[in-house]
Amino acid sequence: MRSGEIESRPVALADRAVARILAETTSDETIYPRVLEAIGQTLDWELGLIWEAAPEDGPLTCVDVWYSPAAGDGAAQFAAASLHTVLASGQGLPGQVWASGEASWIVDFASHTEFPRAARAAATGMRSALCSPVRSAGGILGAIEFLSSRTREPDVELLEAMASLGSQIGQVVERRRAESRAQDAGERHRAIVDAALDCIITVDQSGRVLEFNPAAERTFGYSEEDAIGRDMGELIVPPALRERHRQGFARCVREGQGRLVGTRIELTGMREDGTQFPVELTITQIDVPGAPRFTGFVRDITERHEAEAELKASRTRIVEAGDEARRRIERDLHDGAQQRLIALAANLGLTKATMGDVPEATRLAIEQAHEQSLAALADLRALVRGLYPAVLGHRGLDAALSGLVAHATLPVRLRVDVAPRCAPGIEAIAYFTVSEALANIAKHAGAGHAEVTLRRSGQRLLVTITDDGRGGASMDSDGSGLRGLDQRARAVDGWLRVDSPAGGPTTITMELPCAS
Repeated sequence: MRSGEIESRPVALADRAVARILAETTSDETIYPRVLEAIGQTLDWELGLIWEAAPEDGPLTCVDVWYSPAAGDGAAQFAAASLHTVLASGQGLPGQVWASGEASWIVDFASHTEFPRAARAAATGMRSALCSPVRSAGGILGAIEFLSSRTREPDVELLEAMASLGSQIGQVVERRRAESRAQDAGERHRAIVDAALDCIITVDQSGRVLEFNPAAERTFGYSEEDAIGRDMGELIVPPALRERHRQGFARCVREGQGRLVGTRIELTGMREDGTQFPVELTITQIDVPGAPRFTGFVRDITERHEAEAELKASRTRIVEAGDEARRRIERDLHDGAQQRLIALAANLGLTKATMGDVPEATRLAIEQAHEQSLAALADLRALVRGLYPAVLGHRGLDAALSGLVAHATLPVRLRVDVAPRCAPGIEAIAYFTVSEALANIAKHAGAGHAEVTLRRSGQRLLVTITDDGRGGASMDSDGSGLRGLDQRARAVDGWLRVDSPAGGPTTITMELPCAS
């Protein structure tokens, strides 16, 4: 799929809309309704609610609601009944999400009669609900909830997106709570800097540290007194990156712009003890009279990287477990049912050849049984090959795909250059991608021929499948097997792209790591 198509997805649109609202809105009274409306309208939910937790682990309170004008009276009634509702930890869907810290999806409120608002949901026609924690680095601040009168099945991508949106909202909530505690204008700046969960480091035009907040002290290990007056590059940038940092900063001072200014970038930071760790950095120029000053907002993203690595590992384990299950079923069928069918076919064939003078009806029955046993054996062998071809494990992609192409219903040109072999899980993904693509071409493309190319480029495996059919293939099509192939590729840090204009030709490209 093209990058432009990915960026136009409703989830991506909702993320950008919320980020824009959080950045531009200054009124606390309007930020929640605008956020709820942006998410609800973009992701097609009829009703949205924001729940906030009182300090010191107090109860959850519904502090704001939004509903679509087109949703009807049911959504308005449920919104009115929910506003200012108070829930304890673990009570109802928001209470459970607050207690667990995990997003949750309810397909049908009717199956959750224990929820305090279940009866009201039934009376107003609300059926499905999605709820995600509003989170900051300091903990869970509340929950954001959306409801629909339609039955909606769980969507993993949407749950992950809501977790990200909840974190964005949580950071804003946390920051604004800190602002509300600062009454005096002179104290407000210091209060925000001191309460910020991100490191805030202000430097002058020469890169000397002017301000080093408590979060920076905790993250980098220096006290404010030790940091003030020192060169920021010497303080927190690894030696190998310092010259590059100085050149970029000099360009910021000279031109007032550069890659570092106004954008979030990931870099490597260094603590006082020399240990290095991943950080997210945003630098802004402070609009003050005199010499320019810059403030860097730095966030330790070690936990994010670890979570991403664990998510990738878990997806890989799921793919590997599925492939192992395929191999086990293939072995069981080959060693069990297939062998019994072979024996049955052999016995029937022997009986057919030696039965002598028997009634015609008996002869016909034996001949039909023999033919049916051979047909069942052929079907079982095809099923076994489709589950997990034994030749793939024994001889690799070249041999396995040669057998697949030999059974194709249209001419296919195959070129394979993948020595040395890739990991078994990667080979399985490549094989089933080609298998699915050729099946789709045969069923839907109206193609005269196809080409399949696999080649190894360093530590990456490149798979290309082309056909001269009518085109129009898309991962967004209902029932598209391409979406499943894309998910399998992404589970191992690969990708899949489909280029299929109307009228053809169609090209499917997949890139996979050679090691899983």
